Amino acid sequence: MSKEQYLKIINKELQKVNKKIDVKIVKGEQYFREAREHKMLLRKARQFNGQGFLGRLFSFQFSFR
Repeated sequence: MSKEQYLKIINKELQKVNKKIDVKIVKGEQYFREAREHKMLLRKARQFNGQGFLGRLFSFQFSFR
């Protein structure tokens, strides 16, 4: 499986989890499991991209200039 395919699958899963979270927010339900799953998927995507804490910090900092 190529890097692009893997990231595409992760992004699709993130979209699914985001939709679940949105529905639960509208209904007023708790979404602890979905939030944990979302966090795990984001961690996988960042880890696979090789983007650590400092990379995110600098890209965030320079996006406002």
